[in-house]
Amino acid sequence: MNRDAQRLWYSSQKWMAASFTAFSDGPMLKDMAVHHAGVAAEHLLKAYLAHLHPALIVEGKDFDSLLHATGLGAHASAPRSRSRTIGLVDAYTRVAVVLKGRMPVSRQELQPLADARNGVAHAAFHDPAEVNAVFTTCLRVIGTLLPELPPLGDYWGRYKGLHDKLLDIRVIEARVHLEGKLARARQVYADRYAHFTAEDRGLVLTAIANVSSPGYIEHDEAAVCPACSSQGWLGGETRVAPAGDSVVLTPMVFDCPACELHLEREELGMLKEPLDGELDLEVPPGDFYPDLGGRRFLYGDGEPDEDLLTGRHGGR
Repeated sequence: MNRDAQRLWYSSQKWMAASFTAFSDGPMLKDMAVHHAGVAAEHLLKAYLAHLHPALIVEGKDFDSLLHATGLGAHASAPRSRSRTIGLVDAYTRVAVVLKGRMPVSRQELQPLADARNGVAHAAFHDPAEVNAVFTTCLRVIGTLLPELPPLGDYWGRYKGLHDKLLDIRVIEARVHLEGKLARARQVYADRYAHFTAEDRGLVLTAIANVSSPGYIEHDEAAVCPACSSQGWLGGETRVAPAGDSVVLTPMVFDCPACELHLEREELGMLKEPLDGELDLEVPPGDFYPDLGGRRFLYGDGEPDEDLLTGRHGGR
C-alpha cells in the first residue's frame, strides 16, 4: 500500500474511534459522532482509491493536483499541500464503479451520511432521528472496504463489540421495515384491484406492466413481485461476466407498478426468496454493448467505454 493510502487508512481509523467515543458519550455528542463517522468513511473510500492510484482521489479539473498525484509535482504551480481532492459522495461513486455491485449501500442511502456530516461541519445541525441510520451506513461502507485493502492493524479496536451490536440492531430494524413495506404494498394492491374480475384484473396488470421505474436505472429485467405476484422490474448495473462470454446484472432495486412496492438492495437479500443474486442475461457483450468493440469491460485491459459508465444502454 502506498503512503497516500496508508495515511488515509490510519486517518479513517482515528476518526472512527473518535466517532465511537462520541456516540458512546450520549445524545449531547451525537452530532460529533455523525460528523466523525462521515469523515472516517470518506477517508477510507479515498484510501481504497489511492491504493489503486493516488490520482483517483484528485479533483479532475485541478491540473496541479493531478501533477502531484502522478509524481510530476515539479511541474505544478502550487504546492502539494494545496491539492484538491473529491468529496465523500464522489469518492463513493468512483469506488462503486470499481467494485461493481459490491457496495452494500446505494448512492441514495449514502446521501444522508454526507448531509449529516456537512450539516454539522457547516451549520452545526443534524437530524437526531437519523443518527443511528447514518452511523450504521458508515459501518457498512467501511466493513466492505477493509477486506479490499491490505491489513494495517485492528481497525475497530476496543469498539468491535459496539460495532457488531449496532449492525445487529440495524438488521432487525431493516427486517421490520421490510415487512411493513410488503404489508402496505399488499394493501395497495387489494384496494386497487380487488373489485375487478380475474379477466379484467389481468388486462389492467398487463397494461401497466411496462410502466418505467422512477429514477436512474442502467438496465432492468422483469421479475415477480414478492408482495402481489404481479410483474415488477428488477433494476441494477451490468457488466461483462468474468468469462467474457455474457453480460450479468447486479440487482440494486425492485419496483412494482401494480402495488407500488419499492425495495433497495439490502432488502432484496432479506426476502424469503432473495432477489439480490446476479442474473446472467445470456446476451453476448457485443450485442448488449453496441460500442464495446470486443473489449471486456472491467475485466480486460481496455478502458471502460463512457456509455457503460453513464448507463446509456440496456433497459426496456
